[in-house]
Amino acid sequence: MAVVRSLSKKPAKTPALATPTDLDSAKAQKVADAINRVLADSFVLYLKTKNFHWHVSGKHFRDYHLLLDEQADSIQATIDPLAERVRKIGCRTVHSFGEILKLTGLKENDEPYVSPEAMFAELIADNKAAIKTMREAHEICDEAEDIATASLLEEYVDEAEKRLWFLFETNQNRQDSAT
Repeated sequence: MAVVRSLSKKPAKTPALATPTDLDSAKAQKVADAINRVLADSFVLYLKTKNFHWHVSGKHFRDYHLLLDEQADSIQATIDPLAERVRKIGCRTVHSFGEILKLTGLKENDEPYVSPEAMFAELIADNKAAIKTMREAHEICDEAEDIATASLLEEYVDEAEKRLWFLFETNQNRQDSAT
């Protein structure tokens, strides 16, 4: 049996990013906006942690170098799942470093030398800020009834709190080891 196709009607095109979701589109966009801010913070925090990992010095070099590498890996592991959540709900995620720098509340560090104590103090503040951004995003996910994204954020807040704890304890009662 031959299939007859009408030449007068072309099939309707689906927009390239119109991934189907049961979430309300306006609520999904609010979630995406919040997660894109989390992603922006994650990218900046990842790069700063790697920067400090590469440039840490002093008598505790090995311990600090390994700690910062582990923390960078932990941060990096959150980026793809969060970006994919944004896509799963039919929205766009961050596209460039320029966009990331506009969305983040964190500051880059391009100083030629930073003492280990200052590195840890800066990472403590940045991890606190990243946790705050994740908590705010979680609230938006709750309002949108996006339990999957909220679940990811719950796990990532716990991981960030562990990073914060390790940084805080490492920086306690420690003399500057740069000399």
